Amino acid sequence: MGSASWRHSQPAKQAIISLAPRDASVVTMDSFERLLWWLFAGSAGAKTRALVLFSLKEQPKNAQQLSQSLHLDYTTVRHHLRVLETNKIVLAEGDKYGRVYFVSEGMESHWETLEGILKRTKVKTKETRG
Repeated sequence: MGSASWRHSQPAKQAIISLAPRDASVVTMDSFERLLWWLFAGSAGAKTRALVLFSLKEQPKNAQQLSQSLHLDYTTVRHHLRVLETNKIVLAEGDKYGRVYFVSEGMESHWETLEGILKRTKVKTKETRG
C-alpha cells in the first residue's frame, strides 16, 4: 500500500477569524482549545465547570468537598466532574465516593488558554461576596 504521508504528527489547527471590527484577527486553534471553548463558553454549565476546575487547581478534592466548598448540590458537582473527566480535563484517583479529582496535565498545559477564554466570555471563577 501507499505511504501515509497525508497523516500529520501534530494536531490539526483551525483558523478562527474574529468578526468584531476592534478585535479583527486570525487565531489558530488546536482541538484541545476548541474543546475548552465548547466546555467553558459554548455550553450550559460553563460557569459551574469553571468553578469546579479552579477549585481543583487550588487543591485536589472529592465530590463532597467540592459540593461543600462551592455551595453547590452534590449531584450537580458529580455531573460536571463526569463531563470534565470524560473530556480529559480532570483525572480521578480512588474508588467510588472517595474519588479525588485532579487537573489533568493536558489542562495544565492549556491553562493560559482557558483563562483567556474565560476573560473574553466574562465567566467569573470566584464567587463574589458582598
